[in-house]
Amino acid sequence: MTDTASYKLNGDLMSARWSLITVTYNSAAKLRQYWSELNLPDAVEWVVVDNASSDDSVAVAQELGARVIPLPRNVGFGAANNIGFDVTEGAYVAFVNPDVTPVLDDLSRLAQHLSNNPNDLVAPQLVNDDLSLQPNGRGRPYLSAKIVNRLRDRGGRDGYLLVAQAGEVLETDWLMGAMVAGTRDRIKKIGVWDERFFVYYEDSDLGLRNAAHGGRSVVLGDIRWIHGWARETKAPSLAAWRLELPSMVKFYSRYPNLILGSSPHRRRVEAK
Repeated sequence: MTDTASYKLNGDLMSARWSLITVTYNSAAKLRQYWSELNLPDAVEWVVVDNASSDDSVAVAQELGARVIPLPRNVGFGAANNIGFDVTEGAYVAFVNPDVTPVLDDLSRLAQHLSNNPNDLVAPQLVNDDLSLQPNGRGRPYLSAKIVNRLRDRGGRDGYLLVAQAGEVLETDWLMGAMVAGTRDRIKKIGVWDERFFVYYEDSDLGLRNAAHGGRSVVLGDIRWIHGWARETKAPSLAAWRLELPSMVKFYSRYPNLILGSSPHRRRVEAK
């Protein structure tokens, strides 16, 4: 990788580097499926932080062009993201899951939005493998909305699960952690991922902390990336709850005002 101050990406002048950060845990198959067509320009760095996978995630990521940091143990999603953040240098940073296909042509538009709105956290509108819209924007994370979404997948009926239509810039309360981007300066200001959340709720917390510092979390409807989301079963799962409950307790201890309430808000802020 080179340290160029500016570069062209498909003809668009970019004023700074991008850092793509991916956390893997037994993600070799996902990397092969969703990242195999990636062709990184010199000024886009991709760092993979591997949480002690037992498969060949490290080797696959290296073959695909990533700089890989293999960890001796699974430190959790947020902590691994922070390790990636600390070793990268891009002025723009995107945290991208291994089951998301990044479209490098879109980085210029994401950078332009962040240049114009430096306090934002931003995401493309994610779509499923069949290109149907996926609700990666989320409303207010009241406990009731979280539980209903986990058990019944009905959050979209009351404005909790949000999608941005074409031509729309949609303000949400937080962004699903599968893809979140921002400027490095902004992420430093609000604080990186909270490592007390091993898994779940760290993305909700990030969005709320950004809002507390006067920022927004927005989904850009004209930018669409595929996310091969393996949604947990809608039926109660003991394994899923065992993972979620510790983070849930920590989250609502920090935000007790969200324990009661059921009116997630939604606001379209711009239509192009």
